[in-house]
Amino acid sequence: MNSRSMKRVFLNTDFVHMSGTPEELEVAELLKAECESLGVSARLEGFRVAMAEMEHEAVYADGREIPCKGFFGCGSGSVEAELAYLPALDPVSLAAAKDKIVLLDQGVGFFSYHDLVKAGAKGLLFQYGNPYYSFRDIDRRDLREHVVGEEPKLLCAMLNTADAIELVKNKVQRVRIEIRQREFDGQSHNVVAEIPGARDEWITLTAHYDTTSLSHGAYDNMSGCVGLLGVMDALRGKKLNYGLRFVFCGSEERGLLGSKAYVSEHEAELEKTVLNVNLDMIGTIMGKFIACVSAEEKLSHYLSYMGAELGFPVASRIGVYSSDSTPFADKGVPALSFARITANNAAPIHGRHDRHRLLSMEQMGKDIDFIAEFTRRMAMAAVCPVSREMPEKVKKELDEYLFRKRKD
Repeated sequence: MNSRSMKRVFLNTDFVHMSGTPEELEVAELLKAECESLGVSARLEGFRVAMAEMEHEAVYADGREIPCKGFFGCGSGSVEAELAYLPALDPVSLAAAKDKIVLLDQGVGFFSYHDLVKAGAKGLLFQYGNPYYSFRDIDRRDLREHVVGEEPKLLCAMLNTADAIELVKNKVQRVRIEIRQREFDGQSHNVVAEIPGARDEWITLTAHYDTTSLSHGAYDNMSGCVGLLGVMDALRGKKLNYGLRFVFCGSEERGLLGSKAYVSEHEAELEKTVLNVNLDMIGTIMGKFIACVSAEEKLSHYLSYMGAELGFPVASRIGVYSSDSTPFADKGVPALSFARITANNAAPIHGRHDRHRLLSMEQMGKDIDFIAEFTRRMAMAAVCPVSREMPEKVKKELDEYLFRKRKD
């Protein structure tokens, strides 16, 4: 893809497209059309996602209403209690949660949510944003089904950080959360396209296309989707030993739901998947190119050596990346994620600033060239050189990331 083609995709998707919404489906259809314009057939595969429509949301602090956004999926009702601010969730801090509405400095996962329920918390308040910004954005989140598990739902709401600071500073005593919402089953989609190879085995390339509630998602992660299209364009028509399957994943921002749905639906085929290559945030003006390898250490070394050979610096490490490579690795498929990560908030994500102006089409092209060359080498291999053995370090991180075990 040339710079003009890449920029066209960014401009055509320059709007919020959250999981399960008509806007997300619009982008899925657009990506399908982009694949077909390259001569590669594509299809949509739907999967269930929990959805909600908010009818009423309010937070009152000592009788004064505070701007908020209720969490989708946290149920409906009202709760009033004393406020407890918990900057941490250690056992000593949790002791203060009993019968309180808890204001947190952090999000919650499976274990921390269950700890709060068992500690007797009556409701949860979270915070978003920078108190020194002139605007007062509040992100819309959801209480995820895999976080709640078998525990009861607690009413949850998001505040702007500036308002959260005022609650603590002013020693607010009583807080009331009111939420009324309609919860229902919706649908999200993966877009799947294929370039066959000589063997009935595949390298699966992934990138997610959904956004969070405030973001247009150019960097996170239409950049990865443009990367997939660029690799597709570079390798279409080539005689490959291994086929290439491209999966544009929906609903990643809500807990990797698209890639989880894909590996579940296609589990019988995963034995024929020799490698997963995931792209999540590339092409920024500033930042270093990284590879996080959920596979044998030899692959990490190979990427470093290949970068040295091509004059393209790669910071490679072994571990688990919080993206769509993780469900593949958890099924035993060697996986890696590529990203270009910036420092000092030069390319912020999950907010209003994630627009295509953060990106360089020139750098995007260079990143795509490297990824395409790596993919070509793997797809042309007589036998895929990457072992299916998963290092113990990666297995441990997968157990922790997927909440099967607590972190040490």
